[in-house]
Amino acid sequence: MKAVILAGGSGSRLWPLSREMYPKQLLKIDNELSLLQSTFKRLQTFTEGKNITAITNIKNFSDVKLQLNKLDSSAVTIAEPVGRNTAPAIACSLEYLMQKQGDDLVIIVPSDHLIKDCAAFAKTVETGAKLAQKNFIVTFGVKPSYPETGYGYIKTAGPLDEGFLVEKFVEKPDFDTAVKYAADGSYYWNSGIFMGKISVFLELYKKFTPEIFECIKHLDFSTGNKIDYSIYENMPSISIDYAIMEKADNIALVKLQSDWNDLGSWQALYDAKEKDSNGNVTSGKVLLDNVKNSFIYSQKELVAVSGLEDVIIVETEDAIMACKRDKSQDVKNLYTKLKDQASETVQLHKTVFRPWGYYTCLNSGEGYLTKTICVMPNNKLSLQSHNHRSEHWVVLEGKALVILEDKEYIVEAGDSIDIPLKAKHSLQNPYDTELKVIEVQKGDYISEDDIIRYNDIYGRV
Repeated sequence: MKAVILAGGSGSRLWPLSREMYPKQLLKIDNELSLLQSTFKRLQTFTEGKNITAITNIKNFSDVKLQLNKLDSSAVTIAEPVGRNTAPAIACSLEYLMQKQGDDLVIIVPSDHLIKDCAAFAKTVETGAKLAQKNFIVTFGVKPSYPETGYGYIKTAGPLDEGFLVEKFVEKPDFDTAVKYAADGSYYWNSGIFMGKISVFLELYKKFTPEIFECIKHLDFSTGNKIDYSIYENMPSISIDYAIMEKADNIALVKLQSDWNDLGSWQALYDAKEKDSNGNVTSGKVLLDNVKNSFIYSQKELVAVSGLEDVIIVETEDAIMACKRDKSQDVKNLYTKLKDQASETVQLHKTVFRPWGYYTCLNSGEGYLTKTICVMPNNKLSLQSHNHRSEHWVVLEGKALVILEDKEYIVEAGDSIDIPLKAKHSLQNPYDTELKVIEVQKGDYISEDDIIRYNDIYGRV
């Protein structure tokens, strides 16, 4: 069986922990693995890593590829050159698989689900595969445990082997409607997990979204896995539900036997965590007095809360978010407003972790950015260049080996070095102590996507 992981999305409802350049699927929320890595490991319970393809946006491509390569270097990562929602992303992934490996069953899964019972999940997949072999597109439904307004619903019709025929897909309901759905018995939460034959999926694209189908037929993956921008930009921006699922008549539902949480909001994260005797979930430096049924998260500073119930408070280095627990879905509205204001808080955290260490942004303005860089012992940054900025490095602690245009320089604490515009360079720490550097960037465009990599031990070239 083949598998496609949908690893795009900004995770806006988990702001300020989730950011556009480092969204929730890349975060280690529940264990030592990120949600993306946990998804990959879950799929490995019934298929090999070489059969798993992740598709993400160009901004997160390097991080997605790096995280998966840590688990299995045979995994494939594809980048969307521009965001076009799930239907085009899935279509390109299916065309890639068809060209590379031919027709087969494929399971399509989001990258941000929390599922702990992998054995039960694999058993559900096995059940769904039986229907998929009969040319059904199988969706995996979750029996509602409460009237959730943040999920889409699927209404089932009569029984079908070990599943059900699907009557219709339903949009996210208001609360009163969600209460009726939860009590009805024939409605399931839409998990966003789908399975079927690659050929059956492509036939549905041809029938219901010919504009997408015609685009993917012009893609050529014979020499790699790059999606042509000039082709992809012509795709309509539409979800797989709207494009196919709501129109097709060969859709079946199998009840998901495992636990499931899509971690789509702070409320969902609260539900997934263990509570104390007062129903609270806390993380970091938190002090509570007479607080009940709340989620309090501190990344850096002390968060002291008194006399509140049913609230969510999240503190990061550069933002604080507070809301009522039952309004956590509305955090995306804050995210949208901040994005409209071009706020840096939707892009990146001040401290960003990388495989070689981390960096912390200290200050920025028109044409400049200052950060501290910490390179862990025996690690190094990629050999790279920048088209729009120069850099100035000052070593604070440790000793740096700097590669600059094929020459090596040893830069010790108190010393500095200039990195000219477009110069090939690498900051390295082949020593046994941490290296800390102040970096000042100057240029007409200051962004993490202004990096051209030539050599990288972490596979991001």
